Amino acid sequence: METQGKRFIWIHQAQIGLVGLDQALNKIIKGQQTGETEAVDALFETIQSQNYIPTHLAEQYREALRQELRRAQTGKSGAPQGLVIRILGKPCVSCSRLGTMVIEVLNKLNIAADVEQIHDPDEIWRYGLLNTPALIINNQLKSSGRLPSLTEIEELIREAALL
Repeated sequence: METQGKRFIWIHQAQIGLVGLDQALNKIIKGQQTGETEAVDALFETIQSQNYIPTHLAEQYREALRQELRRAQTGKSGAPQGLVIRILGKPCVSCSRLGTMVIEVLNKLNIAADVEQIHDPDEIWRYGLLNTPALIINNQLKSSGRLPSLTEIEELIREAALL
């Protein structure tokens, strides 16, 4: 997944943007590292020099980078794990309420997700939507033009999380 020079990895079911990941991966693949551990160490050092990596999450980042390296070496894209929820709409009462309801359901179900509220009309238009609020879960439009009920949101999130 790539957006404006950032590439995303997954840490604890959260999507984390990293600057320079593609360039670092290409450099490592073309390099002369003898083993995977050496290659992951070099990749981690390169990424750490361009991005903030919390010390207590260093091992999780290393593992996520190891997976990205394997995908790059094999040419497989591999779908990331976790939920990505996007709420599209102007900062109005209905759109704000949808965001609040999604967070309530995630807390109730004890599920981590990457939740993004998109207010920019150009970005909303890129999704091809005219009616808001809109709820997109894992790149699938689930609701548009109306405020779904709390029960309906819970069903949609359960289905996406395979609970």
